[in-house]
Amino acid sequence: MIPQTSPGASYRAHQTEIDDAVARVMQSGIYILGKEVAAFEKEFSAYLGAHYGIGVGSGTDALHIALRACGVGAGDRVATTPLTASATAAAIEMAGAIPVFVDVDPRTGLLDPERLERAIKDDGSQRLKAIVPVHLYGYPADMEAITALANRYGLMVIEDCAQSHGASIDLRKTGTWGHMAAFSFYPTKNLGAIGDGGVVITNDRSLAEKARLLREYGWRERYVSERAGLNSRLDELQAAILRVKLPYLDRENRRRCEVAELYAHALAGSSLETIRPTAKVQHVYHQFVVMCDRRHELLVFLKEEGVGALIHYPVPLHRQPAYLPRRPPKEDSLAHSERFCGRVLSFPMFPELTNEQVGKVIHVVKQWETTVRVPA
Repeated sequence: MIPQTSPGASYRAHQTEIDDAVARVMQSGIYILGKEVAAFEKEFSAYLGAHYGIGVGSGTDALHIALRACGVGAGDRVATTPLTASATAAAIEMAGAIPVFVDVDPRTGLLDPERLERAIKDDGSQRLKAIVPVHLYGYPADMEAITALANRYGLMVIEDCAQSHGASIDLRKTGTWGHMAAFSFYPTKNLGAIGDGGVVITNDRSLAEKARLLREYGWRERYVSERAGLNSRLDELQAAILRVKLPYLDRENRRRCEVAELYAHALAGSSLETIRPTAKVQHVYHQFVVMCDRRHELLVFLKEEGVGALIHYPVPLHRQPAYLPRRPPKEDSLAHSERFCGRVLSFPMFPELTNEQVGKVIHVVKQWETTVRVPA
């Protein structure tokens, strides 16, 4: 079976270095907010071209803390896309705010700036406080247009970079466009830990200081809470593992791009649609997604032939039980998001995939095209 993703393969690719790093931490006797976390915060923020990094317990916590550091709180309205993981909306609601779902660009599945401006204007007296663009599947959102809108209307921008480690627009990395950004290091990410982890990124010293206070009870002085905070700390073991893997990130992203190009070339002219990046965008292919009108049939066929595939994501957030109260009044206002969710499918994608495995995936898809989908 070819898995859709394989955190274990990532561990095995770096096993000796990771085992040495884990042993180093275990021998140190310091397991929370020590030298490894401090070093990783500096190394990862430098990699992005940002000034400050604050390690936290998860990507969801990173987004929650960034929102609160930006002054988002009870009753505030935050624009985002419904085509994302539930964590995006969960973090907004954890901050006490209300997610406002805005439809996506039908070509990319990313937050549509034109519809975003419409949502900003439509809010009227209940105007938005912030925007959370999601860089989905490793493809950056249109940050030039989104930040221009934010500047025009006085809104905060917090990037959801859970799937975009190393992606860029005109060589400027995601995570450095907004006021703050949130990264996840869940094991399947392009830069994944062996457990949960996240980081808040910013170029603003004041916002960085607020995030540092928030992640640990609001303490500046131990046991004295300067503000109401929480407990969300990247631990030393995960930081040490991430430090091992960070120097390999660009090389592994290049391999993802090679795999994506093999898929895209082989599928040209097929019934499957793919998302192709523009020249100015560096896509890092956290997922390689295709759009298929008969997705369920293809998914079943792939599984029967030993190929793993997943759906990212099958139900848009505004259709999920937890967020039904957040549905917009106009039922067709999120039509593009719904169409994406109904057609999208993720093929196997991780840097340790061999060309032989990629070839098998392609062979199985072509077999489905000719023997199943196309009538005799």
